[in-house]
Amino acid sequence: MFVKERPVATPGSIPAVLDMFRNEVRFYRELAGVVGVRVPACAAAVDGPAGTRLELEDLSAWTEGGDPVAVAAVLRSLHDRFAGRTGEWPWLRVAGVGAELIAALYDRTWPTVAERTSGAVRRLGESLVGRVVEHEHAEAHGGPVTLIHGDASLHNVRTSPDGEIALLDWEDVRASSGTVDLAWLLLSSVEPARWSSVIDAYGAPMDDLRVVLPSSAAQAVLSMADANDPQPWLARLGVAAELLGF
Repeated sequence: MFVKERPVATPGSIPAVLDMFRNEVRFYRELAGVVGVRVPACAAAVDGPAGTRLELEDLSAWTEGGDPVAVAAVLRSLHDRFAGRTGEWPWLRVAGVGAELIAALYDRTWPTVAERTSGAVRRLGESLVGRVVEHEHAEAHGGPVTLIHGDASLHNVRTSPDGEIALLDWEDVRASSGTVDLAWLLLSSVEPARWSSVIDAYGAPMDDLRVVLPSSAAQAVLSMADANDPQPWLARLGVAAELLGF
């Protein structure tokens, strides 16, 4: 058994504004049984005055990560299953919630990160200053709105000995374009040489991917700010910058 406990989110913080901890409890109560992709089995999902508590199947014996092509196919299955259905779960947040907080964090962070960048990546990063709110709202226009994982990095994937893919950590679950999950998978986890094969496995129109890439690029910059080694982030941001015409 794996126990995941979260305290009540600090008022005004990003987790509080996005209601991330309680939304994961709601996911396991209402969606895990019908989601159609492998997730940890849940024995208890509690939302109380002290915070949230999940008692989940322990998948620590599974391998962390997975083949990104296979993960892209799993995400596509999820998105196809729930396209046009998110209104059945009115608690799912929509694109743009918390955008002002995320934008303010980006604008504060970029000047420090900028000195670690150059060329197309720096031009991309500069273009996002003052525009993250706009790009957060644009996520809803990168293809059909559906149920998305929200943090589809390989860090949140486990692969069984027989190759089954499981998706963990549903705190960022929401209603948005499925290409948001694809964009974050690419920017967080996929080496540049494999982007084309992963995009092909998902089957997203490039125009839809380009709509959502800027908001995911902003998240990548924020992640890079905390990384000991920025080079993998810079390499992936370089591919995004090229796709966006920088």
